[in-house]
Amino acid sequence: MTFLRVAQAATFMGVSDDTVRRWIEQGALTGQKNSVGHTVVDGAELAELARRNAVSPEDPARVSSSARNRLVGLVTAVKSDPVMSQVELQCGPHRIVSLMSTEAVEELGLEPGSVATAVVKSTAVIVETEGRK
Repeated sequence: MTFLRVAQAATFMGVSDDTVRRWIEQGALTGQKNSVGHTVVDGAELAELARRNAVSPEDPARVSSSARNRLVGLVTAVKSDPVMSQVELQCGPHRIVSLMSTEAVEELGLEPGSVATAVVKSTAVIVETEGRK
């Protein structure tokens, strides 16, 4: 079981330490003391709270798709040459960078300030954790 300190939980939830402490006081999370006296929360319980509280902007594409990893965001930069372009999106706290043809950028009308959806195919997602022995 993974336990996270209040500051870590706050970072993952995008809130202040005080907000996490209020959630514990209100019963939204269960806090307990670890072996050195720090307040910690169960990582699985925090993950469930994150899932329940997640708010995603409406996907402007409004298409049916088998892809489940769809991140709606704001285009923040487009760098193009005659053939290829680099497009940056800010999807909540996440910066997503995509390389595509300049033709695709022009067809999609991508420019800073545009709303777009980044679709990530799960077979190309790498998951890392801290080293464990």
